[in-house]
Amino acid sequence: MTKQDHAGDVAFIEALARLLKENDLTDLEVKREYGEDDSLTVRVSRAGHQVVHVAPPAALPAPAPQAPAAAPAPPAAAPAAAPDDPAQHPGAVTSPMVGTVYLQPEPGAAPFVTVGATVAEGQTILIIEAMKTMNQIPAPRAGTVRRILVTDGAPVEYGAPLMIIE
Repeated sequence: MTKQDHAGDVAFIEALARLLKENDLTDLEVKREYGEDDSLTVRVSRAGHQVVHVAPPAALPAPAPQAPAAAPAPPAAAPAAAPDDPAQHPGAVTSPMVGTVYLQPEPGAAPFVTVGATVAEGQTILIIEAMKTMNQIPAPRAGTVRRILVTDGAPVEYGAPLMIIE
């Protein structure tokens, strides 16, 4: 029986790797429950490949040479860039995973937060469903919700901006 379970786990991991590649995801984590004290947690990642491909063009040419010399300039540039790219806003809350966003705890309930609401650090601001698991997303800092950048039931990618809290 153990060898059959092992073969099934290997097939499961291979399927996750294919899913990762076919959907151009950077990482995927799944926990399988077999019984009370028997489970398998699998994390498949290809972050190294993604970082090498995406980060160097943006990070090496522009930020490395200009970061020490242009320290006062980025605060002035940040407000101008904020309307164009919400992910670059200093108050942006980004998605920690790939999944589906829900702005309220259940259908028909009041939303966790609204624009103009004051939130405390650690307060749940939305839920992201990933692999049939509801993940509560906490506010990374206290502040006021300035913009909600996602709609209820919308799919999100890892790192996508969800809302702006200032």
